[in-house]
Amino acid sequence: MSIRVVVADDQDLVRTGLVMILDAQPDLEVVGEAADGLSALDLATRLRPDVLLVDIRMPGLDGVEVTRRLAGPDVADPMAVVVITTFDLDEHVLGALRAGARGFLLKDAGPALLVQAVHAAADGDALIAPNVTRRLLATLADRTPVVPAQPVDPLTEREEEVLVLVARGRTNAEIATELFVGLSTVKTHVASLMTKLGARNRVELAMWAHGTGRVRADQQPGTTAGGPSSAHP
Repeated sequence: MSIRVVVADDQDLVRTGLVMILDAQPDLEVVGEAADGLSALDLATRLRPDVLLVDIRMPGLDGVEVTRRLAGPDVADPMAVVVITTFDLDEHVLGALRAGARGFLLKDAGPALLVQAVHAAADGDALIAPNVTRRLLATLADRTPVVPAQPVDPLTEREEEVLVLVARGRTNAEIATELFVGLSTVKTHVASLMTKLGARNRVELAMWAHGTGRVRADQQPGTTAGGPSSAHP
């Protein structure tokens, strides 16, 4: 069964290119196109696609507001939204993710990452381009630190490992490969982390991990704040 996608971008050439890339995939189907935010909101509401791919800067409503209305914290049945933009600006990244986006990509990310982000969003996962993840962490590091809420129950060693990888922008499949565990096991750990930390999404998990010093903007992948991660099953 194909993953149904709506593509919203005010630039005809860009939108056409995105549609061609997605429609070339055997399991993806573009079911609608929009050239402005109001049309994107209307199309997504009527068609209920599996994923909405939306540009951040559009006439009418911008991509952040479209995302908030379709996937925000007050939405009963949030839609999977991936935001894509040419503008690698910190406020855009934070605004889109806090509005409920399941992914954030730059338009130069390439076809493979675009397709991966759509698949991840449809699976209830999240993908943020690696360069955006680094910028996001750097931005958080520069802000006034806030004492994060403590978990309702202590995190297990495996949950700590999964948390750090989530904060680095890894998908569930990538975490499973890196930790040599099953995909369902990773999903269980992520769900447990959200419950323990009172997080609504993976972005809030990443922010909590950063705020507690578990991951730093200048840190190399595969390490925690205290040294190399012990990724044993």
